[in-house]
Amino acid sequence: MDVRFDDPWYDALASGWGELDGTGGVAPVGSAAREEGRGAADVYVEVQRSAAFQEVRRRYRRFVIPGVAVFFSWYVGYVVTATTAPGLMARPVVGAVNVAMLAGLGQFLTTFLFTWAYVRHARLRRDRAALDLRWDTQELTRELVGGER
Repeated sequence: MDVRFDDPWYDALASGWGELDGTGGVAPVGSAAREEGRGAADVYVEVQRSAAFQEVRRRYRRFVIPGVAVFFSWYVGYVVTATTAPGLMARPVVGAVNVAMLAGLGQFLTTFLFTWAYVRHARLRRDRAALDLRWDTQELTRELVGGER
């Protein structure tokens, strides 16, 4: 009894997806699907290699990498300053509120600001393109199994 999974990642992972085949080329994806013709795994690989998918990934990286670098630097700076300059952090600002308390609250504030900026960036720069890719992928896989358009 031949059991076939319709999950495209099942075949892709089983074939060593993304690994080289020894000749410098990418290893074939979804060997069981290839024997039966074009499979769902092939559709996902085709979409992944498309210019539209690469553009969505590029937009994601252009926001996330600098954002994480700035946020992580701010966090490490806070921790390093707290451990190496306790006198500075203990300096009172207003009443019992000191520099350390303001910087700690600043950590929370920047977390919320970064989350807001990420969601806004995703909504304005990536969501529509990602939704279009998802729709195209579903349409292509539906065609493979003979579904109605």
